[in-house]
Amino acid sequence: MKRSPPKEDPARRALEYGDGILWLAPTWVPRPPSIGEPGGRLKLDRRDLYALGMKRGGICERWIASTVRADNPGAPEDEGLSYVVFESGGELKRILLKEMIELIGDDVLGKRAMRKYGGLKSFTKFFDYAGPLPFHLHQKDEHLRKYGKESKPEAYYFPPQLNSYEGRFPYTFFGLHPSTTREEIIECLKKWDEGGDSILDFSKAYRIRPGTSWLVQAGILHAPGSLLTYEPQKASDVFAMFQPVVEGRFIPWDLAMKDVPEEHKHDLEYIVDLIDWELNTDPDFKKNHFIKHVPARDPEEMKEEGYYEKWIVYGVEDFSAKELTVYPKRSALIRDEEAYGMIVVQGRGRVGKFEAESPTMIRFGELTRDEFFVTKDAAKEGVKIENTGNENLVILKNFGPGNQEAPKTLQ
Repeated sequence: MKRSPPKEDPARRALEYGDGILWLAPTWVPRPPSIGEPGGRLKLDRRDLYALGMKRGGICERWIASTVRADNPGAPEDEGLSYVVFESGGELKRILLKEMIELIGDDVLGKRAMRKYGGLKSFTKFFDYAGPLPFHLHQKDEHLRKYGKESKPEAYYFPPQLNSYEGRFPYTFFGLHPSTTREEIIECLKKWDEGGDSILDFSKAYRIRPGTSWLVQAGILHAPGSLLTYEPQKASDVFAMFQPVVEGRFIPWDLAMKDVPEEHKHDLEYIVDLIDWELNTDPDFKKNHFIKHVPARDPEEMKEEGYYEKWIVYGVEDFSAKELTVYPKRSALIRDEEAYGMIVVQGRGRVGKFEAESPTMIRFGELTRDEFFVTKDAAKEGVKIENTGNENLVILKNFGPGNQEAPKTLQ
């Protein structure tokens, strides 16, 4: 009897195709028009900024190494999820990164991460808005666990390569003035249907600069400014908005409170309790949330080896991030203890067996060679990264929770 050929295992094939380095397709995410309009700095062709239709909104975000579905009205089941691309039988095929981790997570993230965290519990995004975002927070675990959701601490880094244009409002509101009371915030929320942005009277705006980083824990009110932002975060997409109108755009209450339980959607006392009052009213907010970058190794040793790497996000358990620069016509063997996602923001070269480059322009649905995921074993063994161009090759790297190499406290 003739036997059928064994069925291909796509997860294993994808792992083997890049020798432990996974090639990722771009993941584009739209946001409703009431939230904001695209800034046009994601390198997505302007003809495609509304590729999913005006009702869905402009494509304002690109999610990197994501296993989280975007919680958008009318979104398909795979919106926000990263696909791994691999070749089989002379054809390019795809499998979800989420599915790969579910099937062979020990080989992707390592046994320790799978046992302790159960998967990839963080991801990174670029968000790119022409103007400021609404004043909002991401709920803490104590307000979400009962409802099967998780908190969303996050951090911001503003890549110089993607911020030649700073948008309409390069200032971010963080926290509340130390003297702010619960009653004052409740009064602002009572006037939601009247519009206005009076709640910002109780906050402080900081000038945000390309090349700098901030940490934003869950429970902190913030209204991000208009720089394109690289945002490592916990694997969640929850929020509660406290500002009804931004640049003339009205935000419906149901959208603003989408992650507030039904029984509390109009309970202003409960909603105000979502605020972490200690963190928000910290008189030394900048000192305790501005992230000073620190070298990953001795700077002179790295320079001699043809590269420079620094920590741009650290100080929290949930995620961390580095910026790697490989100098022109040099190559370096880069070792890390944990798996990570990576995206090229400047230059061209090679990442392991793959050609890699930062594209000039991307059409919606087009594959790029700028995004990869390095598995645990490949990271520990070391990834050869070669700069074949005449400018610096710059790569941003995002790690999941529990990276023991990351500095534990802000410096």
